[in-house]
Amino acid sequence: MTGQQASERGAAATGPTGAPAEGDGEGDPIQLRRRLGHAELTAVPEVRRALREILRSRGGRSCTDVAELLTTELVTNALVHTEHDAEVTATVAASRLRVEVRDSAGSHPRLRVPVADDGTHGRGLVLVQALADAWGVRAQGVGKVVWFELDMGGGGPA
Repeated sequence: MTGQQASERGAAATGPTGAPAEGDGEGDPIQLRRRLGHAELTAVPEVRRALREILRSRGGRSCTDVAELLTTELVTNALVHTEHDAEVTATVAASRLRVEVRDSAGSHPRLRVPVADDGTHGRGLVLVQALADAWGVRAQGVGKVVWFELDMGGGGPA
């Protein structure tokens, strides 16, 4: 695999030998991949932290808050609204971040206008639509992938 991949249980970016990802060239893609058990909401902060570390190492500080928020929304939706495990993959290449959350549920999420008195329910995809530079849903084998992309504004360490 090109670039770097995180351990499936550790959610920390590592290089091909398991060493920290920082040692590879600036232009190489960094990839975080984490498999999450159904309703394993305790993993969400771990994924956020690993994503933040990757973005900071690549100079993506300007999009870190938005990236963490949108990743949290997609991961939480996959874990709460399906009866299956999920997998999150975040790839930083050049000056672009792409986050994909895959689950094995066949139903596609629906973008809906949140009801004012419905607490925090129904706002996830609205946030993704409003804040991401691109986003979408695609069928993949058994299940789907919900993804978003953010422009990191030129990339490169600050």
